Amino acid sequence: MRMESARVVRTVSIVGARPQFVKLSPVARAMQHARLRIDDRIVHTGQHYDDAMSKIFFEELEIPQPAVNCGVGSGPQGRQTARMLESIEAHLLETRPDAVIVYGDTNSTLAGALAAAKLHIPVAHVEAGLRSFNRRMPEELNRVATDHLSEILFAPTKTAIENLTTEGLRARALLTGDVMYDAVLFYAQVATTRSSILRELELSRGEYGIATIHRAENTTPRDLGTLLDALNDAASRFGRIVFPMHPRTATILQSDLREWRPAANLMVTGPLGYLDMLSLIQGANWVLTDSGGLQKEAFFLNCPCVTLRNETEWVETVRDGANFLAGSDGARLAERLSELTHHPRRTFECAPIADDGPFGDGHAAARIVEALCDLCESNP
Repeated sequence: MRMESARVVRTVSIVGARPQFVKLSPVARAMQHARLRIDDRIVHTGQHYDDAMSKIFFEELEIPQPAVNCGVGSGPQGRQTARMLESIEAHLLETRPDAVIVYGDTNSTLAGALAAAKLHIPVAHVEAGLRSFNRRMPEELNRVATDHLSEILFAPTKTAIENLTTEGLRARALLTGDVMYDAVLFYAQVATTRSSILRELELSRGEYGIATIHRAENTTPRDLGTLLDALNDAASRFGRIVFPMHPRTATILQSDLREWRPAANLMVTGPLGYLDMLSLIQGANWVLTDSGGLQKEAFFLNCPCVTLRNETEWVETVRDGANFLAGSDGARLAERLSELTHHPRRTFECAPIADDGPFGDGHAAARIVEALCDLCESNP
């Protein structure tokens, strides 16, 4: 039960994309048990705006409804970020919170950090310190800039702390563990009872893989076409693959790759909710993805992962032999999958729990909320 206090801490959480809704969920839950009363207003930028990418996450994860929905939608990065910045700034000027919390590495993250920092409102960055060292990725630019704008940096791993130390930001950093690990620990069992996705898609555990493609560098018409052909080849050679298609990917497909058709074993679906994805991962042989979040969820649930990129910010998954880089051109995809067929996945029981694990002990959100209380008390 939350301790009552005369002090009310007023915070604003900026979110806009589905991974951020997942990260927000354990933090919002931990706020209910904070030693100070926290009034957190959620600002949804609308970066992910259709129900399958947004509304379903608030419902499944029981996140409080946004106080504001900026309704920005998609568009060129400069215009999208500028519209977010304008809308967030107006809300912050009206509410003047004690702190602004941003999550991850999207345009919503950067816009929230910029708006708050320019108004001299402390910024807290959840999932700070990640680096792919590829400045061609918009996400890399967003997270580097956000870290340098933030007053407190919540680092999920020791590697993230090392990166922040190298950039002279160690004094602002706190090693908390990963809030996405908190979320998987909380929702993995819920997914097995509430999700019916295996029955709906007529799938059996151990008889399929999962694929997702959505990053900007992988969804140019040329690169996406190459990866889609590689997925077709993988489905033909290694068995059924479930392919929940991101709206960005679907848009490129409809406008520039109209001739492409999925192989018989490539099962294309629309975007899926969080519980459905957790249920699929628990029953899959492997995951193919360019998503940072899905790399970790596969790791947490003991499912081998092949990452469709040339590098990853989640180096811990590669070091532990659970994640294999296949590049962004699909050339090494079949080779990596062939290797995985000789290394069967471990039986799923529960997400791995270890106090000395690379992603913490499942209590990252509680540490973050405690640090937020400290931050607001020190800035009356």
